[in-house]
Amino acid sequence: MKIYKLIILGILLFFGTLMTVEAQDVNIVVPAHNIFNRAEFVTIQTVMNAQRNKKWDNHNDPAIWAINSQNFSHTTLSGVLLTNSVLNWQFDSIGGEDSPLQGKDGLPGFQSFTTSPQAWYYPHPSGRYKQGNITFKFKMLAEAFLNNAFVAGNYSLVVTHNYDNDFTPNSFNLLISIPQTISWLTASNVSYKEINSLEQFRVAPPSVSKELGVFALGNTVNFKLFAKSASSNIQFTSSKGVQGTRNISMFNLGGNNAKIATLPLTASWKDFTQGNSFHVENGNRNEFELNLSVSQSDFKNQFFEAGTYKFQINLNAKSTDNTTASQQNIDFTLKVLPLSEITIPTSGSAVNFEFNTIAHYQNGQSKLIPNQLRISNNETYELYVKTDVPFFRKSGVQSDVASSILQVGVEGESPNVSLSPTSQKIIANGTPILDKNLNIKYTISPIAAQSLVAKEKDTYSINVIYSFTAL
Repeated sequence: MKIYKLIILGILLFFGTLMTVEAQDVNIVVPAHNIFNRAEFVTIQTVMNAQRNKKWDNHNDPAIWAINSQNFSHTTLSGVLLTNSVLNWQFDSIGGEDSPLQGKDGLPGFQSFTTSPQAWYYPHPSGRYKQGNITFKFKMLAEAFLNNAFVAGNYSLVVTHNYDNDFTPNSFNLLISIPQTISWLTASNVSYKEINSLEQFRVAPPSVSKELGVFALGNTVNFKLFAKSASSNIQFTSSKGVQGTRNISMFNLGGNNAKIATLPLTASWKDFTQGNSFHVENGNRNEFELNLSVSQSDFKNQFFEAGTYKFQINLNAKSTDNTTASQQNIDFTLKVLPLSEITIPTSGSAVNFEFNTIAHYQNGQSKLIPNQLRISNNETYELYVKTDVPFFRKSGVQSDVASSILQVGVEGESPNVSLSPTSQKIIANGTPILDKNLNIKYTISPIAAQSLVAKEKDTYSINVIYSFTAL
């Protein structure tokens, strides 16, 4: 009685093994690298097993065909297909012996599945083979990756053959397995913008923008684009090494694709695709440009000071089911070079004092020239005045009238200074400013005017030179 139970158990195990062989899938796992880079993929897989015979059927070349389909069908997504032509196949080996097995045999080239029988080998009538696994070489060309959309999951095609008395299983399920993944393929990790002219501030458009580059992503799943800044502050280092910050929310992130919204950057993740998403397209790539923008007023008021402004943008491409994500960072630098300029309008380039009355000599004279200087400086500065010679010139020749009789100053600033070949400070600790107009005051005091009484009557001239010194 005990012996009988052992026999039954052995039979059950035997049939269980046969059922496993019959149900076994041939699973072709396609690497994401080949999909996204459109690189040819080749793999060798066991498709059948030869155990019952060692001799080919004299009247029957071995053949395989697809059962009732010209497409691989996605196993979970209805209506998602890949044409059979994406996969090419060729007989590779049997029982560990590579094809062709004998000199008189014929080996067909690569083929794709159809619903009609296709010979996978042309054996000589007297040919033989070794028992064991039958392997096929499977190939996917670069064009297949370029011209099709490979959605993550498994694509199935049932294949049968005409040697069902010799090879097992009688049919097998051929699967193309696509991984669920998103990958940044090309991206600019560093973005740099330099401001090297005051005109860039003067003629700034309503929205000042900087292209961050073209970004390409490979994807086998639909995804949305999220973004944030690494910090709520922009790190600022002035041209003199002084540290400071600006608020990141002044910058907007946007793109050239209608699916991407333009939104202020914050230190918290935001969905920049909102109601949209990027789908799996033919070629399994999505490309778009990203850009940063800041308003004209913020650009002029917050980024005029010379120095370096730095922050990092974090991007995250996340699948719509939140199971897959891929991040990318961009280090952004805005460098503003030290810039300064002093201009004098043509109408204010000459200042004339006339001494032709007693009162002029007794009381001296003052001239206030409105808006004579227009200054721009994006560093903390000091404004200086000097002349190129110690004495006024008369008819182009140095006279004995000292330059110091003339005092110069800026209305509303510190007291006037006497003009000399040595630079004299007329504005101290000036803050960065763009196109500020200054009223300049010129004075010849009563004492200085009285010293001119004995001088020869003529025209005396001298150059007044203005300059900056950055602090």
